[in-house]
Amino acid sequence: MSDLARHIDSLSRASVLCVGDVMLDRFIYGSVDRVSPEAPIPVLRIERETAMLGGAGNVAANVMALGAGCRFVSVVGEDAAGLELVRLVAKETGDGGGLVAEPGRQTTVKTRFIGGRQQLLRADAETIAAIGSEEEVMVAARTGLLTVGAVILSDYGKGVLTDSLVAQLIQAAREAGVPVVVDPKGDDFGRYRGASVITPNRKELIQATGMPADSDAEVVAACRFLLDSCGIDAVVATRSERGMSVVTRDGATHLPANAREVFDVSGAGDTVVATLTSALSVGVDLTDAARLANLAAGIVVGKVGTAVVRAPELLSALHEQEWRSGEEKVDTLEQAVERAARWRARGKRVGFTNGCFDLLHPGHISLLNQAKAACDVLVVGLNSDASVKRLKGETRPVQTETARATVLASLACVDLVVVFGEDTPEELIRALRPDVLVKGADYTVATVVGAGFVQSYGGKVVLADLVDGQSTTNTIKRMQR
Repeated sequence: MSDLARHIDSLSRASVLCVGDVMLDRFIYGSVDRVSPEAPIPVLRIERETAMLGGAGNVAANVMALGAGCRFVSVVGEDAAGLELVRLVAKETGDGGGLVAEPGRQTTVKTRFIGGRQQLLRADAETIAAIGSEEEVMVAARTGLLTVGAVILSDYGKGVLTDSLVAQLIQAAREAGVPVVVDPKGDDFGRYRGASVITPNRKELIQATGMPADSDAEVVAACRFLLDSCGIDAVVATRSERGMSVVTRDGATHLPANAREVFDVSGAGDTVVATLTSALSVGVDLTDAARLANLAAGIVVGKVGTAVVRAPELLSALHEQEWRSGEEKVDTLEQAVERAARWRARGKRVGFTNGCFDLLHPGHISLLNQAKAACDVLVVGLNSDASVKRLKGETRPVQTETARATVLASLACVDLVVVFGEDTPEELIRALRPDVLVKGADYTVATVVGAGFVQSYGGKVVLADLVDGQSTTNTIKRMQR
């Protein structure tokens, strides 16, 4: 299992406190077959209505969808919409007690009228003003801090996250030793001073810094400006079709977009901050947490409307991504030699093993895992179809070299696959000069091809333990019975 797959499994142990502006997203669906006689507008014949958590509530819903726990804290009005939100939050999180009802405040409701597949109108009802119930919110938040591994501040600019409340929340989280991730709003990110991570999109990054943010270098410069001027530890900038950039004081990583098809980008930012923070809450490092968030964003933009991403969807998308990237791990000898040189320049130990790997079985997996454990990067030499035929007979290989290389390259323990046409990998070994040479324990060091050459420059030869009864020949015999 790859590291990212293990991280996805760990999300079920995550627990997050989410504080921000909750909204009620109401959808009214119907059909339009005539124009009103009163005005040149369509008449919507209402057929059904739905309501769901919006704003910071959608962030909480995304956290829960991943299998994580969420304590959600926000402010609603003493009105019917507020009561409906309490019910929805309780249904999503199992606890609606984090919602503070404030007298005189109108709960934010966004009502969308949809005729067929076309949105005709959105009507907003809301109070945009600083809350007067900071003390109650802090009490609810401090209760949540006792049991969570990270905090999200989801700022939609409606007034829940006042400057004073933001400062108190960040300080309380710091004292509790948990990271704070902010999905920001506005052009003054200095109000988030002390946060662990902020997640602006490209437009917000430009607005907050007054700097261009088109190229990778420009994005890094703008993010570094925020780090220095706002006292924030890291920036994860979302860049739509250009993916995501993770910038800290020590470096920057740019992650390409994963979306195959884009239907709707609404709510993608909620999914990103929910996934990122959930991963951080269980100790995943920032870059890997961002990789998961980037993967989740690629899924959610392929859905219509505000939507959530579930852990099984993440795992499925990861597997698909690993299969697609497998082709990039198959190189020619010349390219492999260059990559091996680059790895060594970075202090990596290059390992090598080889075989036909015709029908992959547990014995192969054991060998490859043992080989990877003995080095930092593993190169696998794969016998070509012609080579296998000469070694194994006219009925072999069962799978073509392309299929065999693709399967090997999809394994997390394999870093590079090189197909060779000779009967032995001697030429390949001499070109790669591996630091570690691995072969099964059915050989001796003296009979391993290339062992003497590898030992001549200080390399190591490792004999891997075998799995009893596992071989391609035996597998084929069983299939033919």
